[in-house]
Amino acid sequence: MDKMDAVNLLKELIAVPSVSRDETLAADLLQQRMTEWGLNPCRKGNNLYSLDPQYDERRPTVLLNAHIDTVKPAASWTMNPFEPLVKGDYLFGLGSNDCGGGLVALLHVYRTLISRARTYNYIYLASAEEEVGGSNGISCVLPSLPHVDVAVVGEPTGMQPAVAERGLMVVDGIAHGRSGHAARQEGVNAITEALDDLVWLRDFRFEKTSELLGETKMSVTVIQAGTQHNVIPDECHFVIDVRTNECYTNEEVFQVIDAHTKSEMKARSFRLGSSAISLTHPLVKRCVELGMKPFGSPTLSDQALMPFPSMKLGPGDSARSHTADEYIRISEIEKAIDLYLLLFEHF
Repeated sequence: MDKMDAVNLLKELIAVPSVSRDETLAADLLQQRMTEWGLNPCRKGNNLYSLDPQYDERRPTVLLNAHIDTVKPAASWTMNPFEPLVKGDYLFGLGSNDCGGGLVALLHVYRTLISRARTYNYIYLASAEEEVGGSNGISCVLPSLPHVDVAVVGEPTGMQPAVAERGLMVVDGIAHGRSGHAARQEGVNAITEALDDLVWLRDFRFEKTSELLGETKMSVTVIQAGTQHNVIPDECHFVIDVRTNECYTNEEVFQVIDAHTKSEMKARSFRLGSSAISLTHPLVKRCVELGMKPFGSPTLSDQALMPFPSMKLGPGDSARSHTADEYIRISEIEKAIDLYLLLFEHF
């Protein structure tokens, strides 16, 4: 199979807008190409998957996953984000790096693997709504899949294995006061009531530190209070962005926050926890044999929703994700295909 099949498919996908929750046309295109290639894709919403044609439940199963959705294009793009543009080795376009390169490379690898003798089952899954952690993304399709033993997620990691990634929890805080006239300093100022909590959130350090991910971190990122200058505010709303390491569950971190603050706290969700795969896992050991260096990733992915061992490994650079004039190198896609095949050949 020609590796340019993968590159040409990525060009086609860039030309079809697929912002999160609006991926239908891109899913249609991918389904058409997978059907043309004899992969018999199954579809749930805008999630597409293909099962190994020689699937045997007695064999271990490897999931190859990447997402088809993108963020909205930034206003500072200097070119059309939906027009694939090739300049030498560079392919520009929204989603080219995050994570179109991994999406098409893993599909090419899947097509190759199922044409060879193998001792593993392979499943290819293109998931939707990854960028927003949506309920119609990977979490709705995983129950339809057979048992999975390990997954490779094609996020841009420079083809180095991200063996751990931070979790995410968003917490809403409300400090309560009592309104009054500012000229007479009546009432109880909710902003003042929130101050001690804001200082605690700034200064507190969780005890358990990860060798791969460092500390669990908290940042107050939004704060809102008051209606006009002469009214003492009776409520102060603030948002806490929490990035957990694999030493804590989101529930454990929330309990600590709630116990140390007097504001009313409510977590939006606990579902996006930190994840990690053992350094002794055969897939990780095979990566090391091939000269790759395991690391911990600060960014979140669909890996957070996988109830089985997984790691991120894909072409491109995470620093290019969500940026204007996003690009991937064509050579990165080609090298990724070769490296994936080496990885699965003997692990």
